[in-house]
Amino acid sequence: MPPDDSVLAVTDAELAELRSRLLGTRWPTPWPTSGWDTGTDSGELRRLVAYWASEYDWRAQEAAINALPNRVADIGGTPVHYLRFDGERPGSLPIVLTNGWPSSFLELTGLADRLAAPSQYGGASEDAFTVIVPSLPGFAFSPQRPSLADPLQTHELWHRLMHAELGFTRYGAHGGDLGAGITSRLGEAHPEAVVGIHLMAVANPVAYAESSVTAQERAYLDSIAEWSAEEGGYQHEQATRPLTLSYGLADSPAGLLAWTIEKYRAWSDCGGDLSSRFSDDFLLTQASLYWFTNTISTSFRPYYEYARHLTRRVEQVTVPTAVALFPADLTQPPRSWAERTYNVTRYTPMPRGGHFAAHEEPELLAHDLREFFRAHRRSPTAAS
Repeated sequence: MPPDDSVLAVTDAELAELRSRLLGTRWPTPWPTSGWDTGTDSGELRRLVAYWASEYDWRAQEAAINALPNRVADIGGTPVHYLRFDGERPGSLPIVLTNGWPSSFLELTGLADRLAAPSQYGGASEDAFTVIVPSLPGFAFSPQRPSLADPLQTHELWHRLMHAELGFTRYGAHGGDLGAGITSRLGEAHPEAVVGIHLMAVANPVAYAESSVTAQERAYLDSIAEWSAEEGGYQHEQATRPLTLSYGLADSPAGLLAWTIEKYRAWSDCGGDLSSRFSDDFLLTQASLYWFTNTISTSFRPYYEYARHLTRRVEQVTVPTAVALFPADLTQPPRSWAERTYNVTRYTPMPRGGHFAAHEEPELLAHDLREFFRAHRRSPTAAS
């Protein structure tokens, strides 16, 4: 299927409306505080909103997105948008990359380039992948699944995309955050096709004896509880009353931006300085994708569905599994904890980077992916 050159076409009227809303932002009454301790910093948000409304060049970003290798597949009646980066070497191992929240497919393009054409980044062509980067249902250009009880869960959409639509008989998978859960379920459900999975986060075991928990694992569980108490408010709201939140964020671009940039700052290896890891244009393009596709509401569905037990739990993953832990990411599970659920064959504590590692540290992540999957390559990998 040829690229769809019109995957994104924002009208002048839509762009003018966004600018009008930004310029007309009704700011809350300030508290006698400053900085980020009570939420998104007012000064930083005001600066970004002003730039978004006046200087930010959406048309340049729109053209760049449309220039990507966009495709759309119909999977069981569900349209799935994806990018396809063909490997520079014939027979390159296919791999599907899955983002988390509050991210998008766009965050993975730098990583995809490095995996598809390693020789352009100082690597070897025999390590090339054919890279597939789908948009999650309800994120950007993939519409949400038709019902909360839809049996065709995202990992099954991905397998049908890779196997039935694209003809790959064997492939790898990578994901972080929400993408780590999808990747885990994909490897668990289809070990006949998935040669290995590479994760930035792991699922907790479905059951374990409290007496078996080691001191290192106990410290890890305590750190999760501490993180949930301090940072997990967003998750609780998105899992329990997501629509109440979505009305405000779908109506206010400033509110939408505030909700997302707080996470980019808190979860990245930026040392409290957003600009050290993310350009203004990057942050505003991510927010603009959510805004123009009106998908901030539907991006909350995975949280709600998981909390309501509508999403399949990961029980035991037998395919070879690599775990790459970036120090500023949300959790740092010990290897022994991951091994309760996964067949861990590679475990890599990274020297730097965070939740958005594909953007923060694409070289580190690409290197770890190449090293892990090198042992799992053989031909043929695809029917087409």
